[in-house]
Amino acid sequence: MYCVRSVTDNLYWVGANDHRTHLFENIHPIPRGVSYNAYLLLDKSTVLFDTVDWSACRQLLENMEHLLGDRPLDYLLINHMEPDHGASIEEILIRWPGVKVISTEKAFMLMRQFGFHIDGHELIQVKEGDTFSFGEHTVTFVEAPMVHWPEAMVTFDLTNGVLFAADAFGTFGALDGKLFADEVDFDRDWIDDARRYLTNIVGKYGPHVQLLLKKAGGILDKIKFICPLHGPVWREDLMYFIDKYDHWSKYQPEEQGVLIAYASMYGNTESAAQALAAKLCEKGCTNVWVYDVSNVHVSQLVSEAFRLSHLVFASVTYNLGIYPVMHDFLMHLKALNFQNRTCAIIENGSWAVKSGDLMQKFLEDEMKNMTVLNDRLTLASALHPDKAAELDALADAIIESMAKEQTGKTQIERRW
Repeated sequence: MYCVRSVTDNLYWVGANDHRTHLFENIHPIPRGVSYNAYLLLDKSTVLFDTVDWSACRQLLENMEHLLGDRPLDYLLINHMEPDHGASIEEILIRWPGVKVISTEKAFMLMRQFGFHIDGHELIQVKEGDTFSFGEHTVTFVEAPMVHWPEAMVTFDLTNGVLFAADAFGTFGALDGKLFADEVDFDRDWIDDARRYLTNIVGKYGPHVQLLLKKAGGILDKIKFICPLHGPVWREDLMYFIDKYDHWSKYQPEEQGVLIAYASMYGNTESAAQALAAKLCEKGCTNVWVYDVSNVHVSQLVSEAFRLSHLVFASVTYNLGIYPVMHDFLMHLKALNFQNRTCAIIENGSWAVKSGDLMQKFLEDEMKNMTVLNDRLTLASALHPDKAAELDALADAIIESMAKEQTGKTQIERRW
């Protein structure tokens, strides 16, 4: 049975929702599922914008057949070739053998690499600045390399103001009947999945996202809809989400707050992390979030690190090194180009305490613009009362750093 929704006049969502896949890209948990968005334009010519994951191909075909009726599919326009969007390309070519395919040179190369038999079809290669008319609707193309594959582009409909955004402005989460961001409580139910999606999937390529935002800057007043390949369509309050993407891609925190990530074998380092959290709250800093790196998926830890201004890494020493799961978290942050944060360290060990020095070296030598506070809490097996002064000093140092950053931010805003 078909399941479609109208986006605007003559444009329809023909995608699908997936609650069967447990790991996105076989690594990121998606307990709320995910949507694969594709869009069908019924103009003088008919146009399919992107396809869906192979697991959702049947739903896509039923949706298209319902809307097309006896009409052929004239064009298949591919903005992004990753298999969760491109896997159904060959099935489209089989069902509609007369379809013409519009995409970039690199996208056609990837189609051949994936084994799609495209060369018997008319291929229309486009580049940035080109325009193409489907009748009443004329679109233009903007290259978006490394957002987050090299072939990616976005397509802007000059007629109705629809931006087909590829993987930009996407989010985890199945739509389940809702299509538009204003049909849900996005700030309550979706923003965490949106952040986790962007930071883990595209986080490494912040400069490329910034370049795309800069290109879009000239047409912001003309964009009426943002149609991503995952998650809800935006038709209201577009600047809310654009501002979020701007912060994330600049590696700027959304809010002042403290992430305490701890790695604890027998609960003693955990106890110190909780004691620091209590001390911070006691002193008036209540936006504190404590996570066990062994039990919380690293994609959630990454997302929270992008959200908050200050990070505390609390790790036991393990085989004279950083506890492996904490090291994995740090490696993920490095791989995603994470930067521009103030950090504090809690280290623990029953002998030869090494984790603190190693974490500080990693933060300062392997990552960019990471400030490590001089105050450090060092434990010998467990937190004891004689460490109360050090614990208090560490809490004060974090709060003082937050106050300085907030003062500096206010001064910059006043200058602007």
